[in-house]
Amino acid sequence: MPNVPHTIDAAVVAVTVYPTQARVTRRGRVTLDAGDQVVEVGPLPLSLDGDSIRVSGRGPATVLGVDVVLRRRERPADASLAAVREERDRAADESVEIEDAESVLQQRRTFLTTLGERAGGAYARAVATGAAATDAVASFTTTLGDELTGVLAALRDLRRRRTEVAERLAALDRRLADLSGKREPDGRYAVVTLAVSAPGEVELDVSYQVPEAGWRSTYDVRLVGETLQLSWFGLVEQRTGEDWPECELALSTARPSGVVAIPELDPWYLDPLLPPPPPPQPYGGRGMPMPAPMMAAPGGAPPPRAVAAAMDVSAPMELEVAQARVEEGPVAATYRPARPVAVPADGTTARATIAVVDLTARLDHVTAPARSTDVHVRAVVTNSSQHTLPPGKASVFHEADFVSRTNLSTWAPGEELELALGLDDRVRVERELVRRTATKATLGSSRRREVEYRTTIGNYTGRTVRITVLDQLPVSRHDGIAVRETAVEPQPAERTDLGVLTWRLQLAEGQSATLRLGYRVETAKGVELSGWRE
Repeated sequence: MPNVPHTIDAAVVAVTVYPTQARVTRRGRVTLDAGDQVVEVGPLPLSLDGDSIRVSGRGPATVLGVDVVLRRRERPADASLAAVREERDRAADESVEIEDAESVLQQRRTFLTTLGERAGGAYARAVATGAAATDAVASFTTTLGDELTGVLAALRDLRRRRTEVAERLAALDRRLADLSGKREPDGRYAVVTLAVSAPGEVELDVSYQVPEAGWRSTYDVRLVGETLQLSWFGLVEQRTGEDWPECELALSTARPSGVVAIPELDPWYLDPLLPPPPPPQPYGGRGMPMPAPMMAAPGGAPPPRAVAAAMDVSAPMELEVAQARVEEGPVAATYRPARPVAVPADGTTARATIAVVDLTARLDHVTAPARSTDVHVRAVVTNSSQHTLPPGKASVFHEADFVSRTNLSTWAPGEELELALGLDDRVRVERELVRRTATKATLGSSRRREVEYRTTIGNYTGRTVRITVLDQLPVSRHDGIAVRETAVEPQPAERTDLGVLTWRLQLAEGQSATLRLGYRVETAKGVELSGWRE
């Protein structure tokens, strides 16, 4: 029979952070006698995934098994400490109950989804042959939709409750530490059973997966001449209930998932269109949340912090930036920062430099005077690095000056990307309406509207620049509306079927150019024009 368990204090020595979770490794040593022995490692976070725990190590022993258990110490004599301890015990029980309830709801969600997929084809065939009424199909789909909506809403409630319980547990742990002078060791423990072949020291590595942790990318984009210097940072946050000290930190682009399966195709049936069932009612007084947009667009929310003060470009020697070591896998990459990074459990953001790369940029200016006379700096850049850059917010600098913020989409090696690098007020654009006429419709006649614009672009940057000017003609979608050009000077380099005209100019310092665009719109008798603007 195993002897009395040995409890060791295993420190966090390594953390691999994924976009939405993390894998933590603890290491500890213990001296054991020969025979079967039991070693407890903990306390561990209450939110850890019990199925993810793994044990390895070094020494004269063989791992026979590992279990995850909830351990509680004896109640302290102090009444105030005991009250906090009891409150924490209740929160710990609630955390386990949430985990069980979430497992049941996930199984119910899978059942309802599978039921809907299989019943869809059967009902379609039954309606087509007249074996089932459309009212019965509508009733079934409504009921199924209500059930699935309820399950999803309940899962959201559980996730919210799990976050609240984790935060409450962390707060109670801090109160216990204040009252007792140290953090209470209550929590989940890894119970490792070992077969020790000879007396001696055994070193154990215990690793496990935890939610409420992750990392995201942010960038500094610095334009120096025709070179774009891109600094890539990883922002790490976690609320797991355990602080991560300065240790070996790795940032992985892999996305671990609980259940994976090879996709299979169901039969594809074509049936007559049925009237749609009524929309499901919100469950519990709350509707389904819309997913957040993932499209990258300029002008996003500001990054958590701007970089430190810009380096003095006049210095004879620039400081080097330590970069992370990259390990490429078959489907993901892992980055190991050059220095240890500590990440507290209170949600504080820790930043690590991943890479700094210099990219060659093709620069030009873009303006669309019909919408705004602002002139945007655009860079067409190819990712010549080995890194697949994840999406993230970027701060844009011209030399040492901060000018704007933008968003980067996923950027693969060798891929070309357009970047918006802010506005340039040294290129001036003026658009003037120089002619406008309109006639009223009379009996048997059409109505005519005619306008002409003059656009002037001036370059005051101190160097020759390339400028792309966009304008447009209205497009008719009715036989009774005709659009005719009256003036287009000079001829544009490109035009599309949707009326977009593109001029490409190259202006020397102090040089200006003028564009003319005029058009006439005629509407037939009895046709009211919609969409007109000047």
